[in-house]
Parts: sequence; C-alpha cells; structure tokens
Amino acid sequence: MEERLQKILSRYGIASRRKAEELILNKEVKVNGKISKLGDKADVEKDKISVNNKELESKQDFVYYILNKPKGYICSVKDRHSRQLITDLVPRNPKVWSVGRLDKDTTGIIILTNDGDLTNKLTHPSFKHEKEYVVKVNKDITSDFLEKMQKGIKLEEGIAKADKIKKISGNRFSLILHQGWKRQIRRMCKELDYSVLDLKRIRVGKIKLGDLKIGKYIKKDKIKV
Repeated sequence: MEERLQKILSRYGIASRRKAEELILNKEVKVNGKISKLGDKADVEKDKISVNNKELESKQDFVYYILNKPKGYICSVKDRHSRQLITDLVPRNPKVWSVGRLDKDTTGIIILTNDGDLTNKLTHPSFKHEKEYVVKVNKDITSDFLEKMQKGIKLEEGIAKADKIKKISGNRFSLILHQGWKRQIRRMCKELDYSVLDLKRIRVGKIKLGDLKIGKYIKKDKIKV
C-alpha cells in the first residue's frame, strides 16, 4: 500500500514527520534510486527507499515495552556523561527509544518502542493525551495551592495548568496534565513555594502503570491509543 514518504520515515523511526519533510526537501531521500520530492508516495513492500543512501528494510518488527522507570535513569539512547539510560533496562535488540521523557528524579510509566507512528500519536500536542501523576511535596497542601495549580501558572512556555488535581493526603496530591513541558510539575510547584520530594507518573493516555515493580517492564505485542 502506498503511503506518503514522511509517514513511512516516521513509522520506521527515521525522523518525525516534520523532520522527514526536511530530509525530502534536502534531497536526502530516494525511491528506487530517484531523488524524491515532497508529496511523493511509496510502497515499502515494493519500492526501495533510502535515506542518505541507507536503504530501509522492507519489513520491520515493532516492539513495545511498558517500563516502571527508577530514579537515576535518563530518557535517552546515549549520554556523554555515562549516566544510566532507561534503554539499559530493556533488551538491546531491536533498538528502541522512549516515547516522551521523564526527568532523572521522576519514576513511573514510560513507553519504549521503535514505532514512530505510535511515538507521534502519544507525543504530538494535537492528540492531547492525558498524563497522570502522584506528587509528594515538602509541606501541607492548601486549597489556594490546588486552585492556582488548576487555574494556571505562568512559565516560560506559557500558562501551565493541571486539567484535574486532587489532594490525597497532607502533602500528597494527584494531577492530570495534557501539557508536557520540561520539568513542568516541579516548576509549577516551585512558583508556589513548594518543593517536589517525590514524583511518579501512573498513566499515559489509556495505558496504566498498575502494579508493575520499579525497574521492571512488560512487553506488549501492540499498544492502542
């Protein structure tokens, strides 16, 4: 079946659709030896597609891991400072990457895959997938804190706000976001003079962490979003 080249490159994890368009515009993509142009389509089962003269395999097995990320691990496939990588916690082959990120001190659910289409669907802002967290802070949570977190707090990127927030105990709360800015929850709390002591993500879209133990993963044949 023919598909647009940028969709194929995204699905194979070569680049995001936007970056794939840049590759095509830069004449780095060929189909059957011919330089492609934006808007071209191809069939991975029939056509020879290459990026920078490296040919795509006609078939690719996608893998999906749901991991309970421990503290101290970073969401990257390599690191010049030799820090611990979440890719070290799952099989090395085939190579996978994390869908989105959790900072080094945050635990909880992270998905690793080599499926570019799924990555796009879970991370692109237009899909507005919810992410749910449980947070422990350094002091008792007030009604004013909850109200301001939901109403919105000004950060560099714009107004950050919780879609839903609920107090669990004196200094613990749960919240749901569809935004995904860098260290967003920690920065929101800091603006209200709170420090995050523990941060755990328990859900991404419909995918829940459940009782998966820290540092362990589950392999899935498919993930529906």
